[in-house]
Amino acid sequence: MDEGVEPPIVAVMCHPHPQYGGTMHNKVVHRTAATLHQLGVAVLRFNFRGVGASEGRFDNGPGEIEDARASLAFASARFPSARRWLAGFSFGAWVAARLAVQDDGVERLILIAPGVTRSDFGFLRDSIVHKLVVQGTDDVVCPLAALEAAFAGWAEPKTLVRVEGATHFFDRKLGELAKALSGALGAPGQNTPSQTT
Repeated sequence: MDEGVEPPIVAVMCHPHPQYGGTMHNKVVHRTAATLHQLGVAVLRFNFRGVGASEGRFDNGPGEIEDARASLAFASARFPSARRWLAGFSFGAWVAARLAVQDDGVERLILIAPGVTRSDFGFLRDSIVHKLVVQGTDDVVCPLAALEAAFAGWAEPKTLVRVEGATHFFDRKLGELAKALSGALGAPGQNTPSQTT
């Protein structure tokens, strides 16, 4: 997160499953954070408990939600006037989504390849937070068809952007991921409504 002038938005980025090698240095996490930063958003990446130099051990969800909550509180304290976003990739998408529905101050939720076949995202049926979902069409870990079926039941406002030919880890498609994010978010300094696509 940058020093100096307060940004219009702060975002916390959650990484994929720690028990499968997920860290804040994951390439999808890094590219998403870098893209948001280029759009003028201050981004905080962090490691869940037990990952890297972080204390503790994997808690199968509840503890990781608390880690994200603490990270969001830190970012918000640093930039108190900034709007708040949450983002996550795979397991991190579930963590971000769970926190977003518990915190009315979160303006936007960015989900990259959310694992709807591995975790329950049903709570998004009643959540009015702005939801942007970016999904690869060749993802076999979080299949597109399953995502589309779950997404159909989520409350508005929501946007689904498909990245043609992208696998779960967006191998050789990180540039397309960045373009999808930039295209869907537009100018983050302006409060533009999301739409379903």
